[in-house]
Amino acid sequence: MSVPVAEAVRTGPVITGLSTRLITVPLRRSWGVEAPENHVIVTEIRTDDGGAGHGFSWTPTIGPQAVKALLDYDIAPFVTGLPANPELVWDPLWKRLHEAGGGGLTTIAMAGVDLALWDLQARRAGTSVTGLLGQRQESAEVYGSGVNLHYTLDELVEQVRRWVAAGHRAVKIKVGKPDIREDAERVAAVRSVLGPDRKLMIDANQRWDLPTTLRALDILAGYGLEWLEEPLRADDLWAYRRLRKHSLVPIALGENLHTIYRFRDFIQAEAVDIIQPNIIRVGGITPFRRIVELARTNSIRVMPHLLPELSGQLALTLAEPTLVEDVEDASFEQLGILAAPSPVRFSNSRVTLVDQPGLGLRFRESPEAMGADTMNAITMNLGTNSDMKNRNFQ
Repeated sequence: MSVPVAEAVRTGPVITGLSTRLITVPLRRSWGVEAPENHVIVTEIRTDDGGAGHGFSWTPTIGPQAVKALLDYDIAPFVTGLPANPELVWDPLWKRLHEAGGGGLTTIAMAGVDLALWDLQARRAGTSVTGLLGQRQESAEVYGSGVNLHYTLDELVEQVRRWVAAGHRAVKIKVGKPDIREDAERVAAVRSVLGPDRKLMIDANQRWDLPTTLRALDILAGYGLEWLEEPLRADDLWAYRRLRKHSLVPIALGENLHTIYRFRDFIQAEAVDIIQPNIIRVGGITPFRRIVELARTNSIRVMPHLLPELSGQLALTLAEPTLVEDVEDASFEQLGILAAPSPVRFSNSRVTLVDQPGLGLRFRESPEAMGADTMNAITMNLGTNSDMKNRNFQ
């Protein structure tokens, strides 16, 4: 049953249905043995005036079927009858799902509804979502990112050389080897390729505890790091607060924070320098915008996490310049699952908007529709890079 909504706001179209489908696609460059593929849950919202909005949810590893089930069995009946307005749907839907968890699978599923509603609103207005929200930046800088802890040193160096050749002025690599001396060797090699003027970020993906992180910083801080990302378990606010007091390197986190309340907690505790909300994991564009404003009022930088075709569009609406993360060969366009050209263009290490209505993200009907050449290229790359038994998540 839908929650009551004031009659005063029932002047626009009303949601009449929500449908979903799941796309699973192998990664062209595997993220490790535990993350060889990505899952996209494509969503479509229909309205009583014949309108339709298109969105998606996403998860690289855990729970695609669970996300789809939430959308099909819990979210679809609830949103039917509500105004087709993302700002009016998000809060009552979050309250409805809270019994199953305030964030995580619930907010990931919610993103599929929120994005579809923003897509619908923008296309009704005859503009892009970026145009609807207000474009503030002509372009945004893109940084090269790799899920590469399982790469050999030679493979890592070659990847960084590709980024330099492509014109990137900033790159990010994974750290967290069992022996910190190996991390130091890899960071030193990457810095040698980058030279002194390009930005270098490192991401430990929650692999360390606090003593290990402090020891690692003693060794790695001298390589001129732009930030250290998520070295500790994302839930451990106490440890992050201690870490930031002692770290000369800015601390970044947020891909595993799912609500504005958790971002508020970390910001108020002075435990973070840079937040990295994932637009899907926080529940869509509606909560992402709120989190951005929270960060701005506290002088905290925002660097969106992953999904460059989506993050790139939102980056152009931000008041402050940001960096857009582009994991090598992992965009939707590179994976071959888009049914139309990407809504953004990447060139000379910048992202710009391609003028398309709504979100501009329409997905192919099935992986089989991708074509033999694309699927063969993806399959051939699944086995590349050695030591894939190392755990390596984005």
